[in-house]
Amino acid sequence: MSRARRPVAEPSTSPHLNAARRSRELDAVAAGTDIDLLVIGGGVTGAGVALDAASRGLSVVLVEAHDLAFGTSRWSSKLVHGGLRYLASGDIAVAKESADERHLLMTAIAPHLTRPLPQLLPYAPGIGVRQSVLASTGMLLGDLLRRTARTPASVLSAPHRMTYAEAAASFPALRREGLRGGMASVDGQLVDDARLVTAIARTAASYGARVLTRVRAREVSGDGALLEDVLSGTSQRIRARAVVNAAGVWAGEVDSGIRLRPSRGTHIVLDAETLGFPRVALTVPHPGSISRFVFALPVQLGRVIVGLTDVDAPGAIPDVPRPEDDEVDFLLTTLSSVLEHPLTRSDVRGAFAGLRPLVDNGEDSTADISRKHHVAVSDAGVVDVLGGKLTTYRRMAQDAVDLACRHAGLADSGCITPRIGLVGAAGATATDAPASLRARYGGEAAEVLAAGGARGAERVAPDIDVTRAEVAFAVRAEGAMDAGDVLDRRTRIGLVPEDRAAAEPVVQEIVTETLASLA
Repeated sequence: MSRARRPVAEPSTSPHLNAARRSRELDAVAAGTDIDLLVIGGGVTGAGVALDAASRGLSVVLVEAHDLAFGTSRWSSKLVHGGLRYLASGDIAVAKESADERHLLMTAIAPHLTRPLPQLLPYAPGIGVRQSVLASTGMLLGDLLRRTARTPASVLSAPHRMTYAEAAASFPALRREGLRGGMASVDGQLVDDARLVTAIARTAASYGARVLTRVRAREVSGDGALLEDVLSGTSQRIRARAVVNAAGVWAGEVDSGIRLRPSRGTHIVLDAETLGFPRVALTVPHPGSISRFVFALPVQLGRVIVGLTDVDAPGAIPDVPRPEDDEVDFLLTTLSSVLEHPLTRSDVRGAFAGLRPLVDNGEDSTADISRKHHVAVSDAGVVDVLGGKLTTYRRMAQDAVDLACRHAGLADSGCITPRIGLVGAAGATATDAPASLRARYGGEAAEVLAAGGARGAERVAPDIDVTRAEVAFAVRAEGAMDAGDVLDRRTRIGLVPEDRAAAEPVVQEIVTETLASLA
């Protein structure tokens, strides 16, 4: 007989994060009662840990030295991977885990923030026969993973061959000479990675987690830490029955016993118009490789991001990594190899880089380091959670909370996050708000628009599909505390520097007014 599943707990409070709530919850933490779990890091893994623990009924405080999704979590390819790359490199376990977690994200957890994205592998000159055959075979194997994960074809359709005409129409910038069609598969795509992190953190807050940005953890041990309010400079000691280090590439600053080997992944940002407004993503194998690819991925706001690289990034960890010129050139050259008109530096509207927090296992290349996550209790008694992929954040969080509960003897009612829809998932198809708002906010789209007042539907700048209402909502409900939070993480306008400059005056005005209304 199968054991009955535990019912999904109901949220107990508002999901809205803002400066006023932050102030109240800092005061509550200062009152001095012990908590069950302190989570350090406000990226996708830390937010996932907070949600998992809070939904089990544990008392949780999450602290982040900067803003939600400030680090690696906002610099991804915005894909919900089914594990194709891991199949190609023989990492079957990670590939299966990715497919399973993709299924949950697209069907239960965040169907409003994800969509199916067709990806075309062109059969074109410059892509070898062996590369084409092996990549196409990988797509078919990837579909087997989809079926194993029970993701229906109505969500992700099976791979299929594209004719010359279909390939050319789907990606108009493709070079026609020598094109023999291609193979198309479908993977998952996020409307935005930083938006996923924000939604997870807000959902955790609705279950009672205290989510505190601009709070730095110092002197961390297995039973607490010294918390410094970055805004005021004041500090307070917090005691916790368990501590989870989810600080990503900064995890070594929290626990000196960790050996990380960060790798840098760089993307460039192009106008979709430059590539003929493609309807599919393009998959181009690295020269001579059968397991690494450059992707050209259509994203929101009329952009295409092209990535990504995988190079060693030794030395100090910067707050914001910078792409190297040779990485940008590599991406342009590789993509141009299958285009009618080669790309130049003048086509690049922006570029960004993220650091992967890989666990050092002695491999010669960071590309050879497994993306399997690492969860363990350190000598200091801290639960470290490292590595992994954005797609598998929920499983990483579950493993970390399971271990924290065992290590600290916490009452454990069991993980229920596979069945928790994030804020906005409910009612996402019922709202009649504009399509761009539905894509970014799901069932909250109408509330977002209403929060903007009489001028809420106005854009923050010409030709930028972001409204004044979204800026106000970012401050009222999504924890944004300054214009940078809005431009660089809640809306992603900042991925193109010219757009950032154009929108900043209006965004700053709305942020100032909204913060004043909350005081």
